[in-house]
Amino acid sequence: MKTVQSMLAEAHAAVPMITPQEAKALVGKADVLFLDVREPPEVAASGKVPGALAVPRGLVEFRADAASPMHDSAFDRSKTVICYCASGGRSALVGKTLIDMGYEKVRNLGGFQGWVGAGGPVEKD
Repeated sequence: MKTVQSMLAEAHAAVPMITPQEAKALVGKADVLFLDVREPPEVAASGKVPGALAVPRGLVEFRADAASPMHDSAFDRSKTVICYCASGGRSALVGKTLIDMGYEKVRNLGGFQGWVGAGGPVEKD
């Protein structure tokens, strides 16, 4: 039986971390997708990484699968996908899921507050 802690440990082991400093250099690059997996009210309250695609964790598989009627063309297996959430747990789980779906270049940025604390730019709608 898996627990949340064991699932998180497995996800953290599978998905390499990227620091906010490393990620800042990748904002706006055509071959990079920043993926915000927080819920819409969280994104609305704090903003997001400029250009990030906001998809709640529960919908990522449907948006990422090209065979799904809900597919979002922003998902491209040739891109580096940088996931983040509020504290890093959801983004680790999503990153592991994307790797399981065949995405090879996936990174976990961790929590959005770490991004903000490191001086990362923020876009508000």
